[in-house]
Amino acid sequence: MANIKVSIAKPIIEDEEIENVVEVLKSGMIAQGPKVMEFEEKFSQWVDAKYGIATNSGTAALHVALLACDIGPGDEVITTPFTFIASGNSIVYTGATPVFADIDLDTYNIDPNTIEDLITDKTKAILPVQLYGQAADMDKIREIADKHDLLVIEDAAQAHGAMYNDEKVGSIGDIACFSFYPTKNMTTSEGGMITTNNKELAEKAKVFRAHGSNIKYQHDEIGFNFRSNDIAAAIGLAQLEKIDEFNKQRIANAEYLNEGLKDVDGVVTPASPENRKHVYHQYTIRVTKGDRDEWIDILTENGIGTGIHYPIPLYNQPIYEELKFTGSSPKAELAANTVISLPVHPSLTKQDLDLIIEALKEASNKIN
Repeated sequence: MANIKVSIAKPIIEDEEIENVVEVLKSGMIAQGPKVMEFEEKFSQWVDAKYGIATNSGTAALHVALLACDIGPGDEVITTPFTFIASGNSIVYTGATPVFADIDLDTYNIDPNTIEDLITDKTKAILPVQLYGQAADMDKIREIADKHDLLVIEDAAQAHGAMYNDEKVGSIGDIACFSFYPTKNMTTSEGGMITTNNKELAEKAKVFRAHGSNIKYQHDEIGFNFRSNDIAAAIGLAQLEKIDEFNKQRIANAEYLNEGLKDVDGVVTPASPENRKHVYHQYTIRVTKGDRDEWIDILTENGIGTGIHYPIPLYNQPIYEELKFTGSSPKAELAANTVISLPVHPSLTKQDLDLIIEALKEASNKIN
C-alpha cells in the first residue's frame, strides 16, 4: 500500500473547538439547546439569510427542506445526476421523483439549458447542487423557476461561503441546505443547516425536524428526529470564526495549482466564471488522455491522495435503476469517467502543492 504524504482532506480542529465542547459538557446541556440556537443565528447571518434551522446531517437538512416545501408523492424535482446520492435520496424520501438534467462541463454544475425541456405538470422544484464549492448559474435557474412557478432548493452542502454575483450561496433560492461533515470547508463533526428568507418555510422546517411538533407533545405532522445538539453547535461556532480564513487558503491553493498545471497536457483545471466565488471544497481536474486509473496510480505512487467525485451518475446507481429513475446526461457521464479530485485543504504546504504539480507532469509525460 502506498504511503500517502498528502491527504485528500484534513479537518482542522484546534483549541477553540475543544474548549467550546468542554464548556458544553460541563454545562450539562448537551442536547439541542442554547448553543444550537446561537449557531443557527450566527450561521444564517453569515450567509445573509434571515433564518437558520440546524439538523443532525446535511441529508436531513435536504429531507426537511423538501418537506417544508410540500414536496411529496406524485411530484417531480429536477436536479443533477452528477452529485453525491444524498441529493437524489432526499427527493426519494419524500415520495417524489428525481428528474435528471445534464451538467455544464466547465463548472460541473447543472446546466440550466437542459432544465426546461424536463418540466412537466408534475414538476414542483429545481434542486441545483452547488458542486465542489461553486454556485450554479442561479440567475437562469431562478428565471426558469419563476416562469414555471417552481421552488428553488439549493443543495449547498459543499459551498460554505461561495458567492454568485453579490449573493451568498444559501440566500439565493427559496431554501438552502448545508452539510458540516468532517471533510467540508467547516465542520461540526456531523450536522447540517437549513437557511431561508421565508418565515413560513423556516417554521415548517422546525416542525419536521422535531417529530412534527411545534408544541411539546402535540404533533401536527409526521416528522423526524433530525435535531442537532449543543456539542456539534459548539464546534460549529468555533469553525464559523475561521471559515473565511479557511476559504481564503483554499482559494490560494487552487490558484497555485491552476498556475502550475495550466500547460500540462491532458489536464483540464477547474473553471470559475468571473461572477462567482469558488471556495474549492474540492479541487477537481478532468483528464483528457489515457485512462483515469493511470493518472491516479502515478499520483498514488507519489504519495498523493485522490478522490473521484463522482464515478456513477445517479440514474445509473443500481437502486435508482431498480426504481426506474432514468436519465440521459452525456456530459455528466463524461465527467464521471474522467474527473479526479486533488488535495486543496488549508493545511497544505507549498511543498505539498509542488508535489501534486510534479506528479501530474510526470503522469502527463508517461500517459498517451
